[in-house]
Amino acid sequence: MCNLYSITTNQAAIIALFRVVNRYVGNLPPMPSVFPDYPAPVVRNAGAERELVMMRWGMPPPPKSPWPQ
Repeated sequence: MCNLYSITTNQAAIIALFRVVNRYVGNLPPMPSVFPDYPAPVVRNAGAERELVMMRWGMPPPPKSPWPQ
């Protein structure tokens, strides 16, 4: 699985679509490719409201095995 995506819309459209109340991303530049471990805008619940924040994109790596391979 790749986890690669792109953001082809503007910040106002994201805020309107997801009914975001708080936004903490500043000016959102065009992002033609967002790779794992890159910062990307994320809509998350904050109590009864939604907020738009920058977070590291992707799934965390699996834990390291205590046994040698």
